[in-house]
Amino acid sequence: MVQDSKVTEGRVDVPGGRVWYKIVGAGPGLPLVTVHGGPGATHDYLEPLEALAEDRPVVFYDQLGAGKSDAPDDVELWTNDRLVDELERVLDATGLARVHLLGQSWGTMPAAEVALRAPGRLCSLILSDPVLSMPLFAAGAAALRAALPAEVREVLDRHEASGTMDSEEYQEASMEFNRRYACRLDPWPEPLLRSFSQANLAIYEHMQGPSEFMITGTHKDYDITGRLSEITVPTLYICGRYGETRPEETTLYHSMTPGSELEIFEESSHVPHLEEPERYLQVLRDFLQRAEQVASKNES
Repeated sequence: MVQDSKVTEGRVDVPGGRVWYKIVGAGPGLPLVTVHGGPGATHDYLEPLEALAEDRPVVFYDQLGAGKSDAPDDVELWTNDRLVDELERVLDATGLARVHLLGQSWGTMPAAEVALRAPGRLCSLILSDPVLSMPLFAAGAAALRAALPAEVREVLDRHEASGTMDSEEYQEASMEFNRRYACRLDPWPEPLLRSFSQANLAIYEHMQGPSEFMITGTHKDYDITGRLSEITVPTLYICGRYGETRPEETTLYHSMTPGSELEIFEESSHVPHLEEPERYLQVLRDFLQRAEQVASKNES
């Protein structure tokens, strides 16, 4: 955390319980609201973005069911629509009239939805390591899985055929995928390990499936690409060269979003904010400043 930063924490009522949020910093820039991945993960792995609190407030929250938020058992709560509503309620609760919105991984889904529902609330949109089409993501993940060593694929094939994806052997083989395409650092950074340790796997399995490449959950058909042309706020796409949200798909999303920008991080996989933190922060600072300058000109 940035030293001596002001920190405010709160909770907001949403269907099913209460969601925890935190605002770090009180700089003069417009606030940056972050939406973590998962589904069912926590905000912890995004904490390095607190470095931006020198310039502006930075907002974090934990999705209902994970981390510091309430954890109800009702699986009917885990829908994309409810999670988009949840994000809007967090924006309402913070009392921040206009913000920059950053979604990472799965968090790009609700972030993009809010940009379409309420563009007037946003000064800009950052879609980092985006998953905006589950069919496209599944196809990309299958290609990456096919590139794994033969002995790893054999373990995955065997357990998927027998339905024993909860076995320790299958989980370890799945981690080989994660070490290549989720985070290439060794060891993994502490905030990322903390998020993994707190993840609600019931949410993940219900919405996603048993792994990053076996996608059988309720949002397996999610696809917002047909509406990307309707996004009107300044938009920045980010991905890593080796990430599971591949440059191929991210470049396609970028081409569908008028006036958007694209940054590919050549030494990163799925978490460039952890793998190339200094460059990532500078890219964000520059983009946020440009977006605010555009907004200021439009309002004058």
